[in-house]
Amino acid sequence: MNSNQVKGFLAGIIAAVCYGTNPLGTLELYHDGFSSGSVLTYRYLLAVVMFAIVLLVRRESFAIKWGHAIRLACLGSFFALSSTTLYVSFHYMAAGIASTLLFVYPIMTAILMTAFFHEKVTWTSTIAILLAVSGVGLLYQGDGNAKLSTAGFALVMASSLLYAVYIISINQWKNNTMSNVKFTFWILVFGLITVALFTWISGESFQMLETPKQWLCAAQLALLPTVLSLFFMTISINLIGSTPAAIMGALEPVTAVVIGVCIFGESFTLQLALGIVAILAGVTLIILRKQK
Repeated sequence: MNSNQVKGFLAGIIAAVCYGTNPLGTLELYHDGFSSGSVLTYRYLLAVVMFAIVLLVRRESFAIKWGHAIRLACLGSFFALSSTTLYVSFHYMAAGIASTLLFVYPIMTAILMTAFFHEKVTWTSTIAILLAVSGVGLLYQGDGNAKLSTAGFALVMASSLLYAVYIISINQWKNNTMSNVKFTFWILVFGLITVALFTWISGESFQMLETPKQWLCAAQLALLPTVLSLFFMTISINLIGSTPAAIMGALEPVTAVVIGVCIFGESFTLQLALGIVAILAGVTLIILRKQK
């Protein structure tokens, strides 16, 4: 493995761990009565401000061409809608379970790459998909006390698909003449517009941040699962490709479940553990196939 591949895998791991912290600030703000639209708006708005400051410090131009703007608008919409469906799903199921179910997106990425970009289908990828589906089936039963809602499950699957499309699109549309910082900044700008439209269409009221704790939660959501996750994911995709970068998301459900269990007191049962193991086993097979 050359140095670029090592950097790509490390960047993918960092992106996955950061993205797995989504429930941390989200559930705290939900507990204080904030709507999904309000939480997402603060997350994207603060992230845009953070990236704008970096661009100003680097003395880098904000200007982009119209052709690039259209592609960046699509990418921003894909990522924002993925975030929106995931956040709404937190109202229907435990955050740790929702974030773990989200991990099927590497499998979706592999399937889409096979269907539209002619990646070869092998017996290892077939077994990996079966293992992942089995793991999802175990996680769908939740903590063993009650089945998770169909609406929540559908929302997470939609989030996974949108994130898979986003990852593949970056690999196809990334402009090498544009820096990763500027590229990610504009994705977040268009993501913010998408979130604002969602909030307006859904008719949700917009709440103001009042306490230091609420500001801290909003800043955590902007920095970890948004700024750092998107930035390092872009680097990872550029260096190792869409499918391997998606596979590095193996640490996302682990991070989310640890947060759910340790901070929010969610149950961690044998069934949940088996589901995670099954999904990770499927991902491991895909990794081995890619290395081969």
